[in-house]
Amino acid sequence: SRTVTDIDGNVYKTVKIGNQWWMAENLRVSKYRNGDEIPDVADASVWGGLDTGARCAYNNNPDNVDLCGYLYNWHAVNDSRNIAPEGWHVPADDEWKTLEKHLGMSQSQADAEGFRGKDEGGKLKEAGTTHWLTPNTGATNESGFTGIPNGSRYYYDGTFERQYSVALFWSSTEKDADRVWSRYLSYEISTVLRSFGNTKNGFSVRLVKD
Repeated sequence: SRTVTDIDGNVYKTVKIGNQWWMAENLRVSKYRNGDEIPDVADASVWGGLDTGARCAYNNNPDNVDLCGYLYNWHAVNDSRNIAPEGWHVPADDEWKTLEKHLGMSQSQADAEGFRGKDEGGKLKEAGTTHWLTPNTGATNESGFTGIPNGSRYYYDGTFERQYSVALFWSSTEKDADRVWSRYLSYEISTVLRSFGNTKNGFSVRLVKD
């Protein structure tokens, strides 16, 4: 199976789903493509005020990074210096929809907000309860995407939320001035939530091949 390597030398498994190649792990890079550091911001009040790129480990615990990757705010995702290695990019909202349609959603389901579809989230989640909370409803990982529940960091007060129970992923597509389309997988639900996150939130990043 193919791999992709980031500027830090981290090697990621990839998986072909339909006509798309996806990373099968969460991004854990510490630098932009040009070598500039993506600041690691631990302080909660600083995190909530940033309009520039930042990353952090869940609970600021580096032990979380190997499995879960970093949480990034959207300013890091959107930085022109590029968070992705050459040949890869953060998926647009439509590229997430392409994935979801391949796994069974109709176009109208894919275009809707909230939890939609039937079992597409289960096809994206790592199976079992080693990392996900019980019951991890519908999780088969049939796609090979291996979604891991890294939780998130809330912009308003910098708190960490819901590790083991949710996976939240950025898209590159803005909804409006300070909100961006994102995807959300839950331990209790087999469908996929299409929603939007504040640009200052900390979410996981998966990349798709150009």
